[in-house]
Amino acid sequence: MKRLLTAAGFFATLFFLACSPALAQEGEASPADSPTGWIFRWLNFAIVFGAIAYFAVKKGRPYFRENAAAIAAKIAEGARARDAAEEHRREIDAKMADLDKEIAAMREEAKRDADAEGKRLRALARQEAERIEQTAQAEITAAERAARLELKALAARLALERAQSLLEKELTPQVEAGLFRAFVQDLGGRVN
Repeated sequence: MKRLLTAAGFFATLFFLACSPALAQEGEASPADSPTGWIFRWLNFAIVFGAIAYFAVKKGRPYFRENAAAIAAKIAEGARARDAAEEHRREIDAKMADLDKEIAAMREEAKRDADAEGKRLRALARQEAERIEQTAQAEITAAERAARLELKALAARLALERAQSLLEKELTPQVEAGLFRAFVQDLGGRVN
């Protein structure tokens, strides 16, 4: 800052020294078109440019530093986001590569499960068929036993009916009286 002020003071002094002869002259030509006028123009330009440069450096430097820091932070954040996205992409690629293996393993497991389930269902159906066959055999045996008992009962009833009908034919009142007498005599002989 001191340098800038020193340089501005030097140029101002030089300007006044160069302008003093032109100011002393009066008359003919316009002082703006004279060499001194050109020097003043360039000095004016240098002063204005120096003031603009001074304020640009003084006020602009912190602004541009903050702006540069914000841009650098955003670049760093973008780089972190890019790295995170790349890592995520790599994870997804790894999962996608393993996905075919996982699908093949799942299919193999499903096939094994289906085979095991088929065997289990066949065994269960075989057991159920055996149980039904045993139940049917038991029912057949029970029905056979019941039929035999019924047949025996029918045969006994028919035998009784036949015997009764034969007895009724052969048992006349005279035979009956003879049987009665024989029974009574037999009883009489037993009492003694």
